[in-house]
Amino acid sequence: MLEFIVEILGEFLLQVLGEALLELGFHSLAEPFRKPPNPWLAALGYAIFGALAGGLSLLVFPAHLTPAGLPRLANLVLTPLAVGLCMSAMGAWRSKRGDALLRIDRFSYGYLFALTMALVRFQFAH
Repeated sequence: MLEFIVEILGEFLLQVLGEALLELGFHSLAEPFRKPPNPWLAALGYAIFGALAGGLSLLVFPAHLTPAGLPRLANLVLTPLAVGLCMSAMGAWRSKRGDALLRIDRFSYGYLFALTMALVRFQFAH
């Protein structure tokens, strides 16, 4: 049971770390481009970035971190929800500090990024 919890936590941390690094990169590059993009185009971009992050994560962690069956499906459903909530909380924190927000600081874009990352890992990890 403890191994299962550690595996789920590992998948969660992998996705949160991936999004945090991506967010850091976006915040550093966003300043020159203040004009907000089309939300549908932005969603497509986050889906592509999530899939790329999932593919890159396979280079470091080629095997699933969760056992096959129901735990892996639960991870596929619950982890992106949890990551979306984390990104939303981070956005609220940034807003209170007066920092500029990016779309990934909202639940929907954070969830979309994490979902596409999780789908790639679900499909292609050993």
